[in-house]
Amino acid sequence: MQIGAQDRIQSIERGFAVLLVFDAERRNPSLIEIAKATQLSRPAVRRILLTLQHLGYVRPTGGSHWELTPRVLTIGQHFTTSSAVVAVSEPHMSRLVEETQESASLSAMDGSDVVYLARVPAKHVLNINATAGTRVSAHATSMGRVLLAAQPPEFVEQYLAEHGLRPLTRHTVTNPDQFRNTLARVRERGWSLVSEEREIGLIAASAPIRNHTGQVIAALSSSTSTGRMSPERVERDLVPVLVRIADEISEELGA
Repeated sequence: MQIGAQDRIQSIERGFAVLLVFDAERRNPSLIEIAKATQLSRPAVRRILLTLQHLGYVRPTGGSHWELTPRVLTIGQHFTTSSAVVAVSEPHMSRLVEETQESASLSAMDGSDVVYLARVPAKHVLNINATAGTRVSAHATSMGRVLLAAQPPEFVEQYLAEHGLRPLTRHTVTNPDQFRNTLARVRERGWSLVSEEREIGLIAASAPIRNHTGQVIAALSSSTSTGRMSPERVERDLVPVLVRIADEISEELGA
């Protein structure tokens, strides 16, 4: 639904625009950097930062630089604790890790990105820098393909037109027709497997989670390294467990 400008509060939009500037690459941006990123005036950015400081969400670090405070985590925590899919999924994710000895993740689409909702790491070391709130490109991940495959064709076409298929590694699918065929295969099989398309050495499989209406609302993923498992072994040993547990979560959600 389109919401007209007359029904929106511009100051809130600007406040969130400032908060979203803080990311992994800009943990400690300056006022000038924030103004440039948001295309807001420096006086406006200063007032927003002072307001956020008063509320406890940011703090100055010297030299006109700013950083987020731990209080911002409460925003995500409120979502996590109130989200039925996360609450229902987490015990199942722990069981998935126990049965497979591989890391488990839960994610959902947010615009054109995949956002991690929860993650349960395996005991062995696998360098995946992902926590709740981490955003990744949808096209090069098994989670993203499960979620995109559940979207109407016009959504996929709009995604391709606006975002393309940026290569993240030499293995990333970048041909639109091949990508469409890949999504069709995901719909047919009911799961997705991606090997080294997002990151060299990383292999992951995902299955959909559905709500009481049958709508795909999230993706459950199990990830490992190519040094531990080949794609063939992932498909043979890991995917059946993953699909079974994803179906159990869906059933608990009323699907």
